[in-house]
Amino acid sequence: MQGKNKRAGFWYRNRHILYIMPWLLGFLVFQAFPMLYSFCCGFTDFHLFRGVHTVGTMNYARIFTDGEVLRAVWLTLKFALISVPLKLLTALAAALLLTKQLRGIRIYRTLYYLPSILGGSVAASVLWKAMFRDHGTVNALLAAVHLPEISWLAEPDAALWVIILLRVWEFGSPMLMFLAALREIPQDLTDAAYLDGANAWQCLVRVRLPMISPVLYYNAMLAFCAALQEFSAPFVITDGGPRGGTTLLSLLLYRSAFTANEMGYASALAWVLFLISAVCSGLFLLLRKKLVFLPDEEET
Repeated sequence: MQGKNKRAGFWYRNRHILYIMPWLLGFLVFQAFPMLYSFCCGFTDFHLFRGVHTVGTMNYARIFTDGEVLRAVWLTLKFALISVPLKLLTALAAALLLTKQLRGIRIYRTLYYLPSILGGSVAASVLWKAMFRDHGTVNALLAAVHLPEISWLAEPDAALWVIILLRVWEFGSPMLMFLAALREIPQDLTDAAYLDGANAWQCLVRVRLPMISPVLYYNAMLAFCAALQEFSAPFVITDGGPRGGTTLLSLLLYRSAFTANEMGYASALAWVLFLISAVCSGLFLLLRKKLVFLPDEEET
């Protein structure tokens, strides 16, 4: 009886474990185990139909000597470094406009947020591809204003910009965060800046942006990590073309796994992508104190 009471007492004292058990089981089965399994597969030549014959670091040696992989890494970083600042600038500009007290402003906020709901879908990518083809809507508009038409999907640089513009278009989520942060800025701060002779630009740079820097930092970090994993847009719109101009690392990973059936090599590519994301996140964390203004935090 005493042993049973002790066991009952243990579970009563640690009943929080029971509360998190569904999440913990889901994490172990659907995240931790697949990650560990892919890590092990990365050191094998595991083929979907031929199995495993060799164990070693040959996949990583191949990755760091393969020009196609190095180009995919460069294109992925280029895509992230261009698309993320443009997306955040667009979101911030829209949020500043939506802080105005205008009639029907809630309708505009809803309309501006819609691209974030639609932008990640395959249907939106198909529509984007139709708009930027040789005889599509975009070239028709260029011809209407007597500008030269562009072969958007036939040139590597232009095709990459098509993907970038699609991701910039879905600026609704960061816009809502910026809007909420701007509305939380005390009116006294901006009024004091104007009384001291600051103009609208100086008030934005010296008052508003520092006050919303935590939200700006969070959006930048989140958007950059998401950009490194971009897949659906280049897969649907260009299929990595033309001439590999939009073959990002995630698309190369997909081809290795589901076209070439090289699961070991694909697992190694996945871990390389994970390490790149981890390094970028680490850099963001190291720069946090320089990028984020926290007035309530004591300087150490």
